Amino acid sequence: MPLGTQPASPRSSMLESIASPADLRKLDPSELPQLADELRNFLIKSVSRTGGHLSSNLGTVELTVALHYVFNTPEDRIVWDVGHQTYAHKVLTGRRDAMAGLRQYQGISGFPRRSESAYDTFGTAHSSTSISAALGMAEAARLRGEDRRAIAVIGDGAMSAGMAFEALNNAGDIHNTNLLVILNDNEMSISPPVGALNKHLSRLLSGKLYNGARTIGKRFLENLPPPVFELARRTEEHVKGMVMPGTMFEEFGFNYIGPIDGHDLESLLPTLQNLRTLKGPQFLHVITRKGQGYKLAEADPILYHGVSRFDHTAGIASGKDAKGGGKLTYTQVFGDWLCDMAAVDKRLVAITPAMREGSGMVRFAEEHPSRYYDVGIAEQHALTFGAGLACEGFKPVVAIYSTFLQRAYDQLIHDIALQNLPVMMAIDRAGLVGADGATHHGAFDISYLLCVPNLTIFCPADENECRQMLYTAYLHDGPTAVRYPRGSGLGVAPEATMQTLPIGKGELRREGKNIALLAFGSMVGTALEVASELDASVANMRFAKPLDRDLILQLAARHELLVSLEENAVMGGAGSEIARTLHEAGVSTRLLQIGLPDRFVDHGDQAQLLAEVGLDARSILKRIEEAYRPNS
Repeated sequence: MPLGTQPASPRSSMLESIASPADLRKLDPSELPQLADELRNFLIKSVSRTGGHLSSNLGTVELTVALHYVFNTPEDRIVWDVGHQTYAHKVLTGRRDAMAGLRQYQGISGFPRRSESAYDTFGTAHSSTSISAALGMAEAARLRGEDRRAIAVIGDGAMSAGMAFEALNNAGDIHNTNLLVILNDNEMSISPPVGALNKHLSRLLSGKLYNGARTIGKRFLENLPPPVFELARRTEEHVKGMVMPGTMFEEFGFNYIGPIDGHDLESLLPTLQNLRTLKGPQFLHVITRKGQGYKLAEADPILYHGVSRFDHTAGIASGKDAKGGGKLTYTQVFGDWLCDMAAVDKRLVAITPAMREGSGMVRFAEEHPSRYYDVGIAEQHALTFGAGLACEGFKPVVAIYSTFLQRAYDQLIHDIALQNLPVMMAIDRAGLVGADGATHHGAFDISYLLCVPNLTIFCPADENECRQMLYTAYLHDGPTAVRYPRGSGLGVAPEATMQTLPIGKGELRREGKNIALLAFGSMVGTALEVASELDASVANMRFAKPLDRDLILQLAARHELLVSLEENAVMGGAGSEIARTLHEAGVSTRLLQIGLPDRFVDHGDQAQLLAEVGLDARSILKRIEEAYRPNS
């Protein structure tokens, strides 16, 4: 029975009987559609209570059921990509009750984690890695002589990244590896809707009769002159290409099957059963629908992609309600500035690697479509594409999350910084991001950016300073990075007028005695709170590079203890550069460096995580009091 806007209770007898895929495989195939309905009901109600990724998970219910039913997991390896589509997988692999703590502090992750379950074979919170990882697993099985399968399930735009095609190219060259790649096409972006003909062909082309005849024919033709063999091979490709879109994947060396309906278990099960018996690299193309079975999510899959807690019977009233509303966020500050700047400078072009909504670029895309580029999940290309535009006199702004910028580090160094090109990077989600956890925290950007020559690093302390820094960075003739946190700031309304700030100059926010806090970006507000307890000085450093050397030495001369504060890895961060500045100047003033610890920080509420790692006001105050011993 199709689901509407009021799903039934998520707890039901069939789903409750499934503690592992072994239990699932005891069911008759005729029972699986009911299980899928119950599982979808469960996910709707569960995610509405915890928040998380909803649309994509509703789209993979039948595929998940079919995979665990046909394959002998966890002996057969399934790698999910992107990993936020694994909620049904988690429920069926013994974590149904744990879903109540999904993405919560000390609860289960919203992505696959090897440490969480044997069924989570590979961590895939960043996209487009599944084919490479699964290929490695398939080759490991071949090298050990083990009869098991490796399956990469790739979807939600992950196929748009170059790494996926690098892996396809390599896998197709290893003809005897037992790898199955499943393209979960949930955007209808590659093929038209599937029908009865495609379903019939998929069963036929994955069956033993066709593949047996194909193998015999290939052996026979290989003994004929090369031109005849090549003609036969191309004839087969073109015949298949007339009725299905898999010619490209065949060129990579895969046996392409599909597309088939990813919600039709009667089609999925026999096709997967056939594929499980085939040798060599196989490619299955399935069509799924984001939000499947929940009418509100079907109608607006983007709104229901990543949700906060909501009433699943009434649904989410608007995008603002979905994200919580409230004070202006840094993302909104960036989005507004981008439109304002584009209105006065026709050279501005904006680039995003598939993060239009998350980076606040929806309005810009609507108002300036000819200057807006969504390059897909292709961070490396995004930066070098921007470099090419900069070479021709344009002013590219690349909006990118801190954690995703890591994927384009070579392009940042070689293509942008080395050539000193004026490419501006608007780095969102700098610092701890909350529920997405260790894979998405922007914990390292100051550290990995500091060592890059020609690069200027801006760290705004509030919303208005963020707007002015974006403007300053844009006008700078060289590569720039403006890093700002997720969520809202101190509540300082951005001024409409844009003014440049002196690069490399900080400001003294509070004059105190004995102790001086040198704070970067998001830590300025916390520093002011701590300083009020200590009667300490507070410097808003503004720039991680270049540092305000004069301000540092002035504070060192007037205070007994300096404290650096940054929401970035303490190792190799801004505090380390302050220490180097003091050392080079021969200054012996003590320095306490406070930042993120040398470990991966788990998921949870942002405030909760800041307290755990010692970056809340109380923890900082305690550390300073322990470190400070006044001269007497």
